[in-house]
Amino acid sequence: MQSLLDSIYLLQFTPLQLALTLLVFVWSGFVRSGLGFGGAALGLPLMLLIDNSPLFWLPVIGLHLLFFTSLTLRKRLHNVDWGYLKKSFKWIFPGKIVGVLGLLNLPNQWLVIIIYSITLFYAILWMLQKSIRSKSGWTDKLILLIGGYVSGTSLTGAPLIVAVYMHHVETRRLRDTLFVLWFILVMIKMGTFAAFSVDLHILSSLLLIPVVGIGHYLGLRAHDHLMANDALFKRVLGGVLSLICLLGFSQAL
Repeated sequence: MQSLLDSIYLLQFTPLQLALTLLVFVWSGFVRSGLGFGGAALGLPLMLLIDNSPLFWLPVIGLHLLFFTSLTLRKRLHNVDWGYLKKSFKWIFPGKIVGVLGLLNLPNQWLVIIIYSITLFYAILWMLQKSIRSKSGWTDKLILLIGGYVSGTSLTGAPLIVAVYMHHVETRRLRDTLFVLWFILVMIKMGTFAAFSVDLHILSSLLLIPVVGIGHYLGLRAHDHLMANDALFKRVLGGVLSLICLLGFSQAL
């Protein structure tokens, strides 16, 4: 029994690390269900400040996303825009595969710097109330390809993909369509991890599910309110994330 407990990476944290982890996963669950995206993009930089190991956090985030998107979608598949999902996926998929293979081969420090760089880019856009806009079919395809690649390396490609989806999917169908896309993309990543014998940290994920569940429930309740105040929410969040990323860079370098 003791050897099993010793093998659970999460239980090797200090009490402070563990307390901060619980708070971050409540936040991650809240953002994912509240906005329909961003659980990884807005949670991973905080997680890396707690423990500088992307290959621990990414499988845990992935398993949680699979679990909670399944709960949300079980009665909402009729509200998914399957046509655009299929059309866009052929551009997202190649980038995703290249990104996942890169993730498995990049040194840990490089991966951390990439994650903070991507997050800082989003944070600055949100602070300045700017958005990524696509004005042509080829621009859409390029953004989807890059979004797939970023999703493959770090699970933080959502804002890029959402920028395109917002122009092609009705608002009432957007969150459910994105949830199906995230489910497929994470299945690809988790399958690749398993194929290359990367530890999926299943026990750590299970221990954190009740915590993420609190955030998920709160996010579902707050979804309509967040959508009504999206600009202010992102502006404040962008400022906070910028500070987090700068701190993360100082540690990584």
